[in-house]
Amino acid sequence: MKKFLTPDAYVNSFYDITPEMLKNKGISGLILDVDNTLVATHIKEADEKVISFIRSLKEHGIKAIIVSNGGKRRVELFCEPLDIDYIYKAHKPLGSGFKKAIEKMGLTNKEVAILGDQLFTDVLGGNLQGIYTILIKPIDLNEPFLIKIKRVFEKPFLKNKKFINKL
Repeated sequence: MKKFLTPDAYVNSFYDITPEMLKNKGISGLILDVDNTLVATHIKEADEKVISFIRSLKEHGIKAIIVSNGGKRRVELFCEPLDIDYIYKAHKPLGSGFKKAIEKMGLTNKEVAILGDQLFTDVLGGNLQGIYTILIKPIDLNEPFLIKIKRVFEKPFLKNKKFINKL
């Protein structure tokens, strides 16, 4: 079980990831979570930093797709300025959202990474699918109650782990 809850890499922020880093790992597609990965949960729209990050990925030939457990309206509104595919109500960590994303990108599992802030959804789901997993430090710790409960259970798995600025 522990191996499925261990990410391949840890980063402080999505700003720390470059297309070159991804390419050096053989990654051609990036699955992205939204809440507390790209923006704080209470932020409803993609900001300029997110738009610039997605643009940079595209310019370097890295495909990007949003996979979120959030609802349709939330995810659509966020993705509108990004001009990328998305999957809402993905039911992470179950595999269907990940499989759909990989299929939409036209890639294999080994060519894809996921960037997310939660062990029990993003990392577990990614590892179960055999994709490269990148755990990001949550943007905002002012989270809904159920997420705070999950964070308590994540702590033992993150003990002695340091978030780094490289893959």
